[in-house]
Amino acid sequence: MVAESDHEFPLTVDTPPMEARTADTLPEGNGIWQYEPKWDGFRCLAFKGRKAVDLRAKSGKPLGRYFPELTALLGELEAQDFVVDGEIIIEIEGRASFDALQMRLHPAESRIRKLSRQTPARIVLFDILSAPGGKIVLESPLRERRSATEDFVTRAENEALRLSSATTSIAEANKWLQGAGHGSTDGVVAKMLDEPYRPGERAMVKVKRLRTADCVVGGFRYLNRKRQVGSLLLGLYNDNGLLDHVGFTSTISNEERLAVTVKLEELRGGPGFTGKAPGGPSRWSTERSGEWEPVRPELVVEVRFDHITSARFRHGTRLLRWRPDKAPRQCTFEQME
Repeated sequence: MVAESDHEFPLTVDTPPMEARTADTLPEGNGIWQYEPKWDGFRCLAFKGRKAVDLRAKSGKPLGRYFPELTALLGELEAQDFVVDGEIIIEIEGRASFDALQMRLHPAESRIRKLSRQTPARIVLFDILSAPGGKIVLESPLRERRSATEDFVTRAENEALRLSSATTSIAEANKWLQGAGHGSTDGVVAKMLDEPYRPGERAMVKVKRLRTADCVVGGFRYLNRKRQVGSLLLGLYNDNGLLDHVGFTSTISNEERLAVTVKLEELRGGPGFTGKAPGGPSRWSTERSGEWEPVRPELVVEVRFDHITSARFRHGTRLLRWRPDKAPRQCTFEQME
């Protein structure tokens, strides 16, 4: 099965997934919240009509060609006319491998096919937007959608299609949070049991064991007296749609520094930061140059940070990974509210 036109699916393929805002602690309330592990993979909405399957990333970009084994799996299901929400993961020796996911984003179909056999992906499902048969359930409360998701996975009877765990116990959720970061999950997500599915809205709460943010690379600085990238300048989009500078990361490994330099120099000359821009050199540092190179805002990175002051990272951040699955415009201040 291959992707087809929107009208063949119960919802259009540009329907955005419901998103989450970051918090330091899990919200509490007896019978109000459902807690789920936050999976460390590619968020995905899966659409199936009567003749085709389409997988979409959070950014709205198609994912089907990169995960042919999942397209085939969904196409072979007896169920038709549905839309489900989940996370694509690849586990190696019991741990989620984000590197293995990134390797799938390759231009050569032969390479993708080989990887799909060597390291097959799975979808962990945690919500449903349209039940089989085409019934739209966006307005149904989560407790009803959860039941429908459980029924969907049970009927599928396929190990590559898994149901995400869920609990209403804050104690259990905090245990999950303590264990996050050591397997296939990196936090906990909280959802209100009586709320509908809100596409594109940050209607959930996520708590990570480490505080992280997805940021746009709006520019870079060269190393002192070297023609190699020394630090990435990070930005988030404000309420006016302008890219504000919020900090930097300089934890680029020597092994990848040359490749990063080539990548960023190809994007040089873009608008850079359209809102608040970086200032001059820090009087506390002799390594940083006040000069910086603006780039086209096309790259997204996930960074770890400690504190935020005046809408900026108080200290330098640690680069965790590149996020080719995220659209730059999704990197807003909302994720840290």
